[in-house]
Amino acid sequence: MSDSTDSNMKANFRIPSASGDAGSALRVLDCTIRDGGLMNSHRFEDEVVAAVHSACGAAGIDYMEIGYRASRKGIQSGEHGCWRYCLEEDIQRIVGGRAVGPKISIMADVGKCDYREDIGPKAGSVVDMVRVACYLHQIPTAIDMVKDIRDKGYEVSVNLMAVTTVSERELEEGLARLASSEADIIYVVDSFGALVSPRIRSLMALYLRHAQPAGKSVGIHAHNNLQLAFANTVEAMQAGATFLDATMAGLGRGAGNCPMELLVGFLDSSKYRLEPVLACVEEVVEPLRRELKWGFGLPYMITGLFNRHPRAAIEFLASPHRDGILPFYESESRP
Repeated sequence: MSDSTDSNMKANFRIPSASGDAGSALRVLDCTIRDGGLMNSHRFEDEVVAAVHSACGAAGIDYMEIGYRASRKGIQSGEHGCWRYCLEEDIQRIVGGRAVGPKISIMADVGKCDYREDIGPKAGSVVDMVRVACYLHQIPTAIDMVKDIRDKGYEVSVNLMAVTTVSERELEEGLARLASSEADIIYVVDSFGALVSPRIRSLMALYLRHAQPAGKSVGIHAHNNLQLAFANTVEAMQAGATFLDATMAGLGRGAGNCPMELLVGFLDSSKYRLEPVLACVEEVVEPLRRELKWGFGLPYMITGLFNRHPRAAIEFLASPHRDGILPFYESESRP
């Protein structure tokens, strides 16, 4: 294949809006360790976390979400790895003085983090952004969390989970409340990997209608149950999302996430470099696949089709009956 042909193919694949003024607003967030930790109880070796951090820095990725910040009250010793709690000393062990590299993000789930105690002032932390994850009924507590965390000096997002299970009226009311909060970003989260492009467009229009007048950005976090995580991320970006989540090799809970290598390869920008991502995927992340077993599969497809939490698929794949896909389909299709 000639060089000119190859260049033409890349030009057709990539989009020009990812560079220049429109593209300069984009922020790519890597959540490989945070979302991938749901597959191994957050027990990543330091070498893996450091390799992802290094690759994010070399690739120009804007943020790396290194794990959760969760309460340690009442836990059993060894129940989870350290990236469930993201203590400052653990994060600093990876990022050091951080003269260069991505901004650091952590996630705090409403109800699982004693945020007033567990999240200290920004002045004493290498963390830049805290992403507050909540369900619709938890929005009042999420707003309190956002204010507390924002007052401590952090950037803050709200990741509103399981939005495919609520009515548009309920969602509209929730977004109106979040628009009046101190959050910087509101995320569309496809928790069950059930969204398709028309619904992505309608959700983006709804989120932007509330977020933009309040000066807030909108992000997208997609799961790959229907093999649409990358397509849905691009759809959301073209509809106005400026914060884009992805993971190396799609590593994440169940069917996984939008693959970082696809997203960075797609973005036509001098800001992002694909080579460090490819090296990290090949040398560090793919060797974990045999143990962690994430990625598209029929059980995850079925839970996505029926807008169900993937826990049933995870349990099915761990059971001695994992070859009985038709009975699983029939059980999930029942109301």
